[in-house]
Amino acid sequence: MQNLIDRNAPWRDELRKAMKNKERTDIARVEMNELDGEYRSHNSEEVNQGLTEEQALMEAKRCLDCPNPSCMNGCPVSINIPSFIKNIERGEYLNAAKVLKMTSALPAVCGRVCPQEKQCESQCIHIKMGKKPVAIGYLERFAADYERESGQMSTPEVAPSNGIKIGVVGSGPAGLSFAGDMAKLGYEVTVFEALHEIGGVLKYGIPEFRLPNKIVDVEINNLEKMGVTFVKDCIVGKTISFDDLKAEGFKGLFVASGAGLPNFMNIKGENLIGVMSSNEYLTRVNLMSAAKDEFDTPVLKGKRVAVIGGGNTAMDSVRTAKRLGAELAMIVYRRSEEEMPARVEEVKHAKEEGVEFRTLHNPIEYYGDEKGRVKQMLLQKMELGEPDASGRRKPVAIEGATELIDVDTVIVSVGVSPNPLIPNSIEGLEVSRKGTIVVNDDLQSAIPMIFAGGDIVRGGATVILAMGDGRKAAASMHAYLNK
Repeated sequence: MQNLIDRNAPWRDELRKAMKNKERTDIARVEMNELDGEYRSHNSEEVNQGLTEEQALMEAKRCLDCPNPSCMNGCPVSINIPSFIKNIERGEYLNAAKVLKMTSALPAVCGRVCPQEKQCESQCIHIKMGKKPVAIGYLERFAADYERESGQMSTPEVAPSNGIKIGVVGSGPAGLSFAGDMAKLGYEVTVFEALHEIGGVLKYGIPEFRLPNKIVDVEINNLEKMGVTFVKDCIVGKTISFDDLKAEGFKGLFVASGAGLPNFMNIKGENLIGVMSSNEYLTRVNLMSAAKDEFDTPVLKGKRVAVIGGGNTAMDSVRTAKRLGAELAMIVYRRSEEEMPARVEEVKHAKEEGVEFRTLHNPIEYYGDEKGRVKQMLLQKMELGEPDASGRRKPVAIEGATELIDVDTVIVSVGVSPNPLIPNSIEGLEVSRKGTIVVNDDLQSAIPMIFAGGDIVRGGATVILAMGDGRKAAASMHAYLNK
């Protein structure tokens, strides 16, 4: 394995000598192949189609194989980026996937949903040269997809069992990442998932057109091969208590229960039929097959749908509404497009699919019909003032400037709060004012055997930051148990 990541290996030296840096930087960055906007807005097929082998080989040549790769500083799970890319350049795609799996439990997922433009790619040396960064995310996806489609999936090396039982609460990215690292170290890992499907937010929160469930299932199956046990329909704190787990011999618990409590704006009319959270909407569609007529889990398929918010979840919701037949699907956001937290790609895709953007608007009231169903919303027009604590310019209401719009469905996507179940059910846990579990730098809680990470510690964050927490917590718990 060492040969795959050794920068001084003869094969790698040969690759560097094969092309001058100037030739490499002159290669144009590859464009992702995607389905047509109009076509895809009526189905759940994956939008991004991945790179061809030819495209991947050419893009891999753009990497300069820097002696001190700054891109790695931007990766929360410490992927050896130059090594996996150079394995692609020499045509060793399966080896590229092996390099990814050394540190990442979910490479095919990360290749699709990570905000690479804000992380690894933002620190690529090409940017300093006035060029576009190497498409690290696209190459990660290529290597992971190639391995899966080849039928030659590798399983990371696992140490002999040490007989120590470890529990994980939640099967989202933090929980899965933690489970993978602990399994490698020889622990007997059991993951408890409250829902009927493994994958957490990867399943219920991210639509098929962005992250197909089969991709998540393959990654989970790989963890099972490593010895990780998954228990569904089990709510730690209800179905089974912390004391029960201790009695069963568990020596450590990693809480990765996420942030599944939706925030609302507390404005008049929010309780009307047809006003719901993005959490509810996406969970019904993604996890409960609510969009399919043959299932008894209906979801409102509005014709005029407004989604309130400007993050990735808002984009997922509005693009889902479009696919469920909305004639008007709009984003209502109180700041300008430049301030939107959503990935640039997600905004681009939404526009291509016919989504309308009503920026610098904020709902202040909803009006219902005689049956209590939302029929209109009153929007306050906004302008940008001085920057607030987040560094973004604060939206300020323009006095007397309002607009009334007909809607039949409103999806509120203005953030989430931590799941309160674990903090409330385990005595002795220190919890912040916002409901997050308080941990030290090692992600250890006030109860020494309990560690926590992901959204239950951070509030709402990204998949990759949650995975980074999972890896860090695994290293910390391993050190704690081996004192």
